[in-house]
Amino acid sequence: MFTGIVEELGEVVYLTDAGGDSAVLAVRGPVVTSDARHGDSISVNGVCLTVIDNVDGVFTADVMGESLRRSSLGALTAGSQVNLERAATVGSRLGGHLVQGHVDGVARIVAREPADEWEVLRFSLPPELSRYVVEKGSITVDGVSLTVMAVTADTFDVGLIPTTLKLTVLGGKAVGDPVNLEVDVIAKYVEKMLGERS
Repeated sequence: MFTGIVEELGEVVYLTDAGGDSAVLAVRGPVVTSDARHGDSISVNGVCLTVIDNVDGVFTADVMGESLRRSSLGALTAGSQVNLERAATVGSRLGGHLVQGHVDGVARIVAREPADEWEVLRFSLPPELSRYVVEKGSITVDGVSLTVMAVTADTFDVGLIPTTLKLTVLGGKAVGDPVNLEVDVIAKYVEKMLGERS
């Protein structure tokens, strides 16, 4: 479980095909690797990955075909920056919202509207996810917990403060770039429970 509060920008060292519909990803991240052990979870652009090795500030993780198909991780190359967050611990602050690290779909940046100190980003909204996205609700974009400012049938807007622009990959993304989306899991559970009652 994560909170959607990015701890650092990491750098991809390599992403290699491991055969059998999988890959191995190596990422440099001195903060998240400072106490990482084999089996720990680290969110990479919103995808929960399991540490298999940690040497000199670089951790490696297996990426299964399901993760490659449902996320934008397969497009990473050496030198790509990624958002990193260690799993939350019992008693840690919940600065964002409950984030599982299970990507629901990939969207694209439709527009960027800069203001004096902040910026509004508009993203495409996959049809199968639109029912879970509401104004003032929470959504995770590339592992960043954000509040939805506005939503239409096929887009949603978020506002990024200077800190988010500076300390996450969203600050450097361009129109057309893909992002990983995770909708609020509570909305999915509510839908399931209401569906079972009818």
